[in-house]
Amino acid sequence: MAAVADSRRAAAAEGIPTQFTLAEQARAWLRIAMLLGAVLVFVPLHYLFRLFRLPSPWPRQFLGTAARICGARVRRVGTHLKRDVFYVSNHISWIDILALGGASGTAFVAKAEIGEAPVVGWLAGLNRTVYVKRENRLGVAEQINQLRDALADNWAIAIFPEGTTTDGKSLLPFKTPMLRVLEPPPPGVLVQPVMLDYGRVGEEIGWIGQERGLNNARRVLGRKGSFELRIHFLEPFHPRDFPGRKAIAAESRRRIEEALVGALGHPLQPFRYAEEAIGYRPTPPISPP
Repeated sequence: MAAVADSRRAAAAEGIPTQFTLAEQARAWLRIAMLLGAVLVFVPLHYLFRLFRLPSPWPRQFLGTAARICGARVRRVGTHLKRDVFYVSNHISWIDILALGGASGTAFVAKAEIGEAPVVGWLAGLNRTVYVKRENRLGVAEQINQLRDALADNWAIAIFPEGTTTDGKSLLPFKTPMLRVLEPPPPGVLVQPVMLDYGRVGEEIGWIGQERGLNNARRVLGRKGSFELRIHFLEPFHPRDFPGRKAIAAESRRRIEEALVGALGHPLQPFRYAEEAIGYRPTPPISPP
């Protein structure tokens, strides 16, 4: 059974659509129906609060509920800062946004592909997610302005500096452009590294390689049972103690790696499906003919 699951997962990572059983399709549709039910409850409440210019708790409540519907049983480890915080996290799945948003109320910076995912992207957008594009159409300056606005409006924001999702057993180099918002750091804002641990199901849940987002969503929603997701809120630090975005990224990664190795019980493994992460390089000029 495990061999069959490994084979399906490997095929999905190669971009081969998964053949789903009737039971998997039924579970996926049941969860989709439950997600739609949650939408009908939480989204009108959110817009009602916005109408009266009240702080809305409903995006956070919805994201936490959606994570549970998708099978995640979230356990918080450590104490998270509630405001004036810049979370820096490893990245395994689109479920990260649901679970971390539900656990902390943070807004996000995420790759544009998440925003294009059916239902999940739109709902994450209600939580003021800032999307960045691989082809850099918006440009770094505009993305950083969006990031500053989100931090000011939400008091907390999270980024996934690997730039892509992995398998839960690896950690890619951290990209630093989005950390420019901390040069210089806004008054009172701390950086808190976050380590997401899916345990043994990390590789199965992970959205890796050439797998399409819809296929991954169907695989996750069609799974039998639930899985534990531990969100480790690590010790925060002041960005002024690590001047510059590269130093901030390095310290965040060091702490996350240490926590991840401790959770796995063995050293990190090379990521087999590495692809170019979100690019921020300007498009080279076209030479005249």
